[in-house]
Amino acid sequence: MNSKTSQIIDIQGHRGCRGLMPENTLPAFKKAIVLGVHTLELDVAISKDNKVIVSHEPYMNPDICLDANGKEIPEGNGEKYNLYQLTYLEIKAFDCGTKFYERFPNQEKIQTYKPSLDEVFSTSEVLNPNIKYNIEIKALPEYDGVFTPEPEEFVKLVLQTIQEHPVFNRCNLQSFDVRILEEIKKQAPEMQVAILVDASEGIPEKLKQLSYKPEIISPYYKLLDKETTNYYQEQGFKVIPWTVNTASQMQEMIRFNVDGIITDFPDVLLQICQ
Repeated sequence: MNSKTSQIIDIQGHRGCRGLMPENTLPAFKKAIVLGVHTLELDVAISKDNKVIVSHEPYMNPDICLDANGKEIPEGNGEKYNLYQLTYLEIKAFDCGTKFYERFPNQEKIQTYKPSLDEVFSTSEVLNPNIKYNIEIKALPEYDGVFTPEPEEFVKLVLQTIQEHPVFNRCNLQSFDVRILEEIKKQAPEMQVAILVDASEGIPEKLKQLSYKPEIISPYYKLLDKETTNYYQEQGFKVIPWTVNTASQMQEMIRFNVDGIITDFPDVLLQICQ
């Protein structure tokens, strides 16, 4: 690949760089920026005191977190540590960086916590004032009022945090939940939006659920081939698949001419794109 490719393809570090560092943590985002990603991909939840917290689940995942005393959280007990029922200070007491994670055995282990979105912006902007952010709002109807606020409030809190930093034009918001996507366009029409499409969903069916045309389609990578990618790009969409983790998968996506690639191993993708 020539150096032009790395400019064409938006290299997105999934949860920072989950293959290398504990996911959705400041060390992961710092490492991704130092490696040279263009975009940090991350997930958000809300704390009891209405802080936007960077976390894939709205609770403490026993696979990656230890409790506030450094003890194991028993399997199946993660939901007892509901972020929406914990203050930001309480959340910071949980260690989500030192536990060995079988899925990513080469992760560097480091004592760290689930940061606020505020902290991620402040830390990242110092390292690279041009870094972009792809922020996933994690919601499910059954989570409303239990693990997360209702969609209107959830979106409002995320947008408020974004507007407190000079990052609006370098952000896009994404979600699998169409209710969230509708709220984003209602509250911030100029915000770039990505519709996430799961492995079990179809891209055309998912698009039909939305009342407007999002800027980005972000499907599970196996839903794509060259024709499908080209078809949606010709309609004006950017196509950014997730989560593409092997060199051969990355090379295939590059052959499909995707606009960006979300990966746990941005180091591998950056090497391919050099």
